[in-house]
Amino acid sequence: MRDTAPPTTDARHPARWEDLDRLRRTSPMCDAVLDEVDGRHIRSGDHWLVDFASCNYLGFDRDPEIIAAIEPAVRRWGTHPSWSRLLGSPRLYVDIEERLAALLGAPDTLLLPTATLIHASVIPVLAGQGHVFVEAAAHRTVYDGCLAAKGKGATLHRFRADRPGELETLLSRLPPGPPALVCLDGVNSMSGNIPDLPALAAICRGGNATLYVDDAHGFGVVGERAPSESCPYGARGNSVVRHTGETYDGIVLVGGFSKAYSSLLAFLALPTRLKNRLKVDAGPYLYSGPSPTASLATALAGLEVNERRGDAVRAGLYRKTVRVLDHLRELGLPTLNTDRLPIVEVPLGGGADIDAVAAYLWERGIYVTLAAYPLVPRDQVGFRVQITALNSDADIDQLNDALTGLSERFALTDGR
Repeated sequence: MRDTAPPTTDARHPARWEDLDRLRRTSPMCDAVLDEVDGRHIRSGDHWLVDFASCNYLGFDRDPEIIAAIEPAVRRWGTHPSWSRLLGSPRLYVDIEERLAALLGAPDTLLLPTATLIHASVIPVLAGQGHVFVEAAAHRTVYDGCLAAKGKGATLHRFRADRPGELETLLSRLPPGPPALVCLDGVNSMSGNIPDLPALAAICRGGNATLYVDDAHGFGVVGERAPSESCPYGARGNSVVRHTGETYDGIVLVGGFSKAYSSLLAFLALPTRLKNRLKVDAGPYLYSGPSPTASLATALAGLEVNERRGDAVRAGLYRKTVRVLDHLRELGLPTLNTDRLPIVEVPLGGGADIDAVAAYLWERGIYVTLAAYPLVPRDQVGFRVQITALNSDADIDQLNDALTGLSERFALTDGR
């Protein structure tokens, strides 16, 4: 039974979170308990849905070859290596870091449990007592890391990636000496779009600033461009720096295995000198428990699978994503997605109530991510569809049918 008690507003629960708390209490699509998973079909109670909220883009969470890698590693290392990394790391860490650096074309890599821990600990180290610039649409965990840097003495600024001249002006006004750090998303987690990374990187290099890129949603999906690429996502899935033709000069890349690779593990791509500094200065390397052995094993096996058949998986993912985007265009429904990546947000624009839309999709057997205020600006409230390699063509048919019904039942375009 859903919690129908009225919300309380106090210092611990600010009014700006009331919309999200209402959804948590009233919508089956929010804070759901899932009782069974069968590929990309999920059961909540006695109701089956097609899962379009998963971020396991490549379907590695159900890959038999990757699953089979867990037991041998656990038998060798136990379920969890309980040392902090500064004390000792299983050989699995070194193997992954070496293979990952080669895949990314990066000078070095450093593995830590999650991107959230990386942002919270590394951004303050890199910003020091200098200046940190956070992009207006950056993921909340990046923003929180910038707030932590501010709390330790850095000066916080905001900018918009679609206004590169704004960033250039801000950097030009800085006094010489203190460090400057510019933080933004690679593939945006809501719109599914990629910023003009070469332009922003050039501005940062000209302004003597380090560019810090969170590409949690791009790693494994987008990669270097090549004549032989299987789709416009590029080849090898080696992240947005390579996809945009950039180098790692002045760039620190953060990515995660928890999305496309379905493993609890994250990384930084960075120079070796900075890696060694973070081994002492970043709290998670000193104090945190490491990722479970199963996560290390599946990450390493995932790198193997990606090398052999990742491009074919991405080609299928692109084809299914385009089917959804083309259908939205035919229906005249807006979406923030312009780069055709498998993150498709449909803003309601005030034309329909998110509760009613969620209830309709639930009844049609479609499970999505609700994008409520303040997770997104009020003019972008809506829902987000994530397509994965495990979604079948029949799943896409069911989603497109539901979108057609949605367009007929609700005024979604809001006059646009």
